[in-house]
Amino acid sequence: MKNLIIPKAYKSILCPDATEKAIKFIKDQFQLQLSSELKLRRVTAPMIVLKGTGLNDDLNGIERPVAFPIKGLAEQTAEVVHSLAKWKRYMLGELQIPAGKGLYTDMNALRPDEDFTNLHSIYVDQWDWEKSISKEERSIEFLIRTVKQVYASIKRTEYILSEYYPALSPQLPEEITFIHSEELLEKYPDLSPKERETEAVKEFGAIFIIGIGGELKNGEPHDGRAPDYDDWTTPSVNGYKGLNGDIILWNPVLEQAFEISSMGIRVDEKALLEQLEIKGEEKRKELMFHKKLLSGELPYSVGGGIGQSRLCMFLLRKAHIGEVQSSIWPDELRDTCKKAGIIFL
Repeated sequence: MKNLIIPKAYKSILCPDATEKAIKFIKDQFQLQLSSELKLRRVTAPMIVLKGTGLNDDLNGIERPVAFPIKGLAEQTAEVVHSLAKWKRYMLGELQIPAGKGLYTDMNALRPDEDFTNLHSIYVDQWDWEKSISKEERSIEFLIRTVKQVYASIKRTEYILSEYYPALSPQLPEEITFIHSEELLEKYPDLSPKERETEAVKEFGAIFIIGIGGELKNGEPHDGRAPDYDDWTTPSVNGYKGLNGDIILWNPVLEQAFEISSMGIRVDEKALLEQLEIKGEEKRKELMFHKKLLSGELPYSVGGGIGQSRLCMFLLRKAHIGEVQSSIWPDELRDTCKKAGIIFL
């Protein structure tokens, strides 16, 4: 409850029935825009993977996956995915998708260690996407072009939505602003990472923060990243490091920064070894996924996740993610929100 934000005089623009229809409209439109912009094909994704393969996303390395033994597989342990960050790259190789093309999928995950906030639920739904690239495209310039393509997909979806729901007029800026996490630290040295994000995005409306996961000049990372998918150690620009980042939007309903996507160019062999060493996770080199990557069997790639409920929440001007997804919530939270006009699905 301490993390709950109740906007003053909040009133949902759409009723629950209209909201359900608008959610489907947004999801249908956005995946069409994204797949066309990035040349992606849809694939079917797993909800569970076997423990010990290295395919599950370890997030910050401390979150517990939902796990259970499988009777028909001699009690081997399966894990509900946290996300498909590594599985997607593995599938690019399995499907032999060439550079310049990629895949996307509907990813449904459970993250029981999430704290309940306006933006967080234990149920996570996102579009996970991954695209094969050449070694020469592993650059900050290519990352910036790709971010602009993702942002263009969001902008077009926002415009099309406004044509069907005039009360939801477009609010995003025409361009997204790029800023490195080191620059944010230099500009706001006395603020926390989340406070830095809020100050920057309040000014620009939409930003992409480059370089998340590596240690900054103050000895701390801007935010956590697993060592085996995003590249946060390769030099990028102006002496900074990192070929990854987050798309952050200004949310006028909550009056705060609103992360909509985490994405980046994925590690090559050199970056993987360096990042595993930094995190003290060299033992992962013996896992199936990591062996394939280190032996050159996986394509170079760029990819990310885009929150489905988060995008719907943002475009529909909702105050809480529970208004656009069905999940489990504390009774006190649900009752408090209902009294404030925040009606959960």
